[in-house]
Amino acid sequence: MRPKLPGHTGNIIGVVDIGTSKTTCLIVAMPKSGSNGLWRREGVRVLGIGRRSSRGLKAGVVIELDGAEQALRGAVTQAEQMAGLTIDEVFLAVTCGRLKSSTFAADTRVQGRIVGGTDIDRLMSAGRRYAERDGRTLLHMNQITYRLDGAAGVTDPRGMAGSALAADLHAVTADDAPLRNLLHVVERAYLSVTGVAPAPYASGLAATTEEERRLGTICIDIGAGATTLSIFAEGQLLSVDTVAVGGNHVTFDIARALSTPFEEAERIKKLYGTLEQGASDDQGTVAYTLAGEEEPCLYQTTKAHIHGIVASRVSDLLGHVAERVERSGVAHFAAHRVVLTGGGSLLPGVGQLAGEILDRPARVAQLRPLEGMPPDGCDATLSTVVGLVSIALDPAAGMRQHWQPGPSAGAGYLKRVGQWLRESF
Repeated sequence: MRPKLPGHTGNIIGVVDIGTSKTTCLIVAMPKSGSNGLWRREGVRVLGIGRRSSRGLKAGVVIELDGAEQALRGAVTQAEQMAGLTIDEVFLAVTCGRLKSSTFAADTRVQGRIVGGTDIDRLMSAGRRYAERDGRTLLHMNQITYRLDGAAGVTDPRGMAGSALAADLHAVTADDAPLRNLLHVVERAYLSVTGVAPAPYASGLAATTEEERRLGTICIDIGAGATTLSIFAEGQLLSVDTVAVGGNHVTFDIARALSTPFEEAERIKKLYGTLEQGASDDQGTVAYTLAGEEEPCLYQTTKAHIHGIVASRVSDLLGHVAERVERSGVAHFAAHRVVLTGGGSLLPGVGQLAGEILDRPARVAQLRPLEGMPPDGCDATLSTVVGLVSIALDPAAGMRQHWQPGPSAGAGYLKRVGQWLRESF
């Protein structure tokens, strides 16, 4: 029997991304440093990795519990077998629930004329109540800047004298029902959730550099069923959004245009899909089969035709992304660079096209593998789980890292999750 260690006991954590096309689990060892018990980034090591094709999801939303559960069980089991241990708890990435960013100000009167931890807690509590109005659930909240007696740009007001404390806050919320369905999938796999984070935030941390986030950058994660974006400036997350179009839509377009099965269209996309200049003039041929034929027979089209199909869909997608960036209200803070990640970023030429459409320098992310991951096995499709490890390391990342049973311990798992979501900010 393998040793059984919970997901955040000792130095072991599990992170999970349940996506439209694949479900991924990492089991990671994180060494502690010092008496404060904080985790060190140095020495982080992947013990196990599991990947399974997802089922029961559409654009990141659970539509069939059994299929989603089986994919999660398969990915976790594969990671556990590689690590030689089992996990009970996981950090979870969230794409579903119509993720919404909001930026607002919260204020409070300083008690005792010197700012203390209770004043900060009261300010954050007011921000949480505001963010969770209209029945939405808070996933993440970060402080952009503090103001003390009207003076802006205060980084940490604790210990400073003043009477009026305010903060500009950014929050990410989700619709409650889709989030609960996702949590229910995890529960059915006999796992509990240690923390949640918006998937765009996680993938943005993995794909961009600290310098890029300081100068201002937009991270575009082109997944199979949806494309997410995150905007950073001055090292802070300023906005996230989701476009319900992804790489699978490119495949569907090829399948419809050629009347070929989805699997055949996916093969054609991977072999011949490109956005590089000059591809529209390539008259080389592509052989494929038609859907529904009893006796397979090869048909032909041109590479230029495939290029046209792919370019039309991706251009339309990036156009929607550009619109969301402009509507965010913080586009002017992110003029430094565009960074692309996710499976859709593997299309040749996508970086140049994104740069043209968003009118900014653009690059395709090259993830730096964590220790224990094969260099050739850390591609752009793993950006979310790699970013989740960064969030789990950072006590200021806006995600609670421990859940202690309280008065509601017997009231059901989902109720307990709701409790720590409320208490974490």
